[in-house]
Amino acid sequence: MRVQTLVLTAASLLLGLGTVLVFVAFDSHSHSASDTIRPFIITMAPIWAAFGLVVWAAARGGSGRRDDH
Repeated sequence: MRVQTLVLTAASLLLGLGTVLVFVAFDSHSHSASDTIRPFIITMAPIWAAFGLVVWAAARGGSGRRDDH
């Protein structure tokens, strides 16, 4: 297994755990569904988008350097 795949898998698991923990934190102080969902999406959407870009860049080849030798 490539190290890059292992790192992305571990990061995915941590992002999943973090997502659950953030949801629980918002839900523990809310009084309605909209008090939970809206701040949760506003908080997590940029993080998910950034992680998606990282995965996309890794799938394309990663480092941005080209070895044309």
